[in-house]
Order: sequence, then structure tokens, then C-alpha cells
Amino acid sequence: MQRANRLQPLQANVFADMDRAKAKARAAGKEIIDLSLGSSDLPAPNHVLEAIAHSLSDPSTHGYLLFHGTQTFRQAAAQWYTQKFGVAVDPETEVLPLIGSQEGTAHLPLAVLNPGDFALLQDPGYPSHAGGVYLAGGQVYPMSLRVENGFLPVFEEIPESVLAQARMMVLSYPHNPTTAIAPLSFFQRAVAFCQQHGLVLVHDFPYADLVFTDTPPPSIFQADLTKQVSIEFFTLSKSYNMGGFRVGYAIGNSDLIRALRQIKAVVDFNQYGGILNGAIAALTGSQDSVQDAIHIFRQRRDATVQALHRIGWHVPSPDTALYLWAKLPDPWATDSIGFCIRLVEATGVALAPGAGFGKSGEGYVRFALVHEPARLEIAVQHIAEFLRLQCP
Repeated sequence: MQRANRLQPLQANVFADMDRAKAKARAAGKEIIDLSLGSSDLPAPNHVLEAIAHSLSDPSTHGYLLFHGTQTFRQAAAQWYTQKFGVAVDPETEVLPLIGSQEGTAHLPLAVLNPGDFALLQDPGYPSHAGGVYLAGGQVYPMSLRVENGFLPVFEEIPESVLAQARMMVLSYPHNPTTAIAPLSFFQRAVAFCQQHGLVLVHDFPYADLVFTDTPPPSIFQADLTKQVSIEFFTLSKSYNMGGFRVGYAIGNSDLIRALRQIKAVVDFNQYGGILNGAIAALTGSQDSVQDAIHIFRQRRDATVQALHRIGWHVPSPDTALYLWAKLPDPWATDSIGFCIRLVEATGVALAPGAGFGKSGEGYVRFALVHEPARLEIAVQHIAEFLRLQCP
């Protein structure tokens, strides 16, 4: 059976590759400690679950949900943004509900790119950013993120020939997988650069809340004050532990929101209305669960970093929750995929290979801190034994 050519660049996926490796190790009798996927193990807040549960007995929530039926959710999202970032948002023209922010980053290229256009993406970066570009027939220009630059792209390195064909830039800070945080001054430079070159500026913002600093990371709209070129994606998966509920939203330039809404109208309606009722409860209710999650992930970060240091693997301690970005020791410094596959086969500990996030991710692995400290320390003990046997 003939398949579409657009599938060709989608053959490799870091999460699918590790899923197969985990399944093989599980079939061989290994107990899996899965640190490869950033899916929080914490429960959604009780008041969120209660709102969803109450909706189940309301038959008015059981039908298709079109855009105008999401008004209350859009108002809650706009209010949340205004309170957090001081950004005025029109819920009618500048907010669009999404089935997770990944829907937005994957579908927006269909509304922005013509075949052959370039998108400027972070390398390493989240895999769905590139996937959406390829599905739209676009080309990817990888902006290399290097530790000496604080894992921020250097715009001056982008060739003029690429800029002539570029239509969008995708950023995401706090950054997955490197855990870098970008200052407001960087976003101001990015906005000016995109204005100069006629680019749409996309900011994927799932970790807006999960940071260990006193100052929240900036929204792109604290730099693009009039929403001239930007759109920002937020998900409730991380802040409110609602990954399985698949709920997020886009905020941005009204023309971009309208264009993405046109794509969405062809692909789907919206998720179950009861889920949006839970999301409204999350955004407008007590934020204690967010602070609790930050405290829990700080403990996990500290326990894992200390355990890794004790075995001689000196990884930095990030200011963002959920992940560690660790440079591999020799002789694995150029084979992160091989390291992760061998590790899960030998020990049951699953990490995400840096190469799966882009060429510049090679030589690193990502730890997702989605287990309690005691289990994370056991994982590190298994890693220590693996390294001792592989690197005597």
C-alpha cells in the first residue's frame, strides 16, 4: 500500500522508540522505572475532579461542543492570563481552546506555512514542533541551543537565504528538554527579530508555573505588548496534573487565532464539556495544588541530583520542575539512543535520549522526575551499577 510522502520525516520519534524499548524490557521480566516521559504522577486537584464528576450527570454536556459553547472557558483563560502576567486578553478574538498545547503547535503550521517555507525551530526541541512543520510541507531550520549561550538560539547565525523563505519561529521557555529559562530581554529581541523579518512567533509555554524561582517566567506578550506577531500555547497538563484530560488553549494575535480556528474546525470540535468545566475550576479556583507540586518536584530534583553526584555523575540543578538534562559520561557521549536502550534492557530504568530531541541534543539524556524520591534514588543506583559494568 502506498503511503503519503509526508510521513517520511516522521519515522523517528523519541517517545515511540523508548516505548518499544520499554515493552521489550518488560517482556523480559524487568521492572520498569520510567523516567522517559514527562507525564506527572500527581493527581489532578479535587475541586477539578468534582467539577468534572458533577458534569457527568448533566445531559447538556453530552453533545458536540462548538466554539461559542466554550465562552466560559475562554473567559477563565483570559482572566488567568491577565492576573498572572498583566496582559489584557479578549476572550472572543484572542483565545482558542485546544486539546492540549501539542494540538496547537502541530496544527498551526497548516495555517501559516506554504509548501517549502521554513520554520525556525529549537534544536534540541519538542518533537511535535517539527512534526507539524513536516505535515504542512514546510522545511525545518534547526536553531542550535548550546550550553555556552544558556541554551538560547543565536539569531545572527540564521542564514539570510533561510530567512528569505522563513514564515515562523517556535520558542519554548522554560525549555524542554534543557530546562533553560529565557529572560524577558531575550523575548524582546525575539519579537523585534520576527517583526523585522515578517515571522510569526510561536511560544509553547507548558511550564509557566512549574519553576523554583520567585519570579514567574515571562509570557511572550510581556514582550509583544500589542500581540502583533505572536501566539502562545498553554496546557493544564503540567500545572494541574491534567495530562490525560487533554486540555489547553492558545492566546494571541486575533488573525492567528482565527486561522488556527479554521484548521481546528476541519479536524475536530472540542473535548467533552465536562473537562472544560474542570479546567475552569482549575484556572479560577485555589492554586494551592500548583504550589504543592512545585514543592514536591523541588524535593525530587534535589534527591536525584544529590544521588547522581554521589555516583560521580555531576549534573546541574535546574530552576524548572520535572526534568534534569544530563550530559552523558564517556564512552556514551555520542550515542544517547544506544545508552538509553541498553540501560532499560539491563536495568529497567528508562530515560529519554537527547538525540531524540534534535541533533544538538546528542550527548545528553533527559530524566523526568515523575516518581517519589526513594524510587528515583533506586533508579540512580541501577544506573550506577550499569555504568560500573559498562565502564569499568
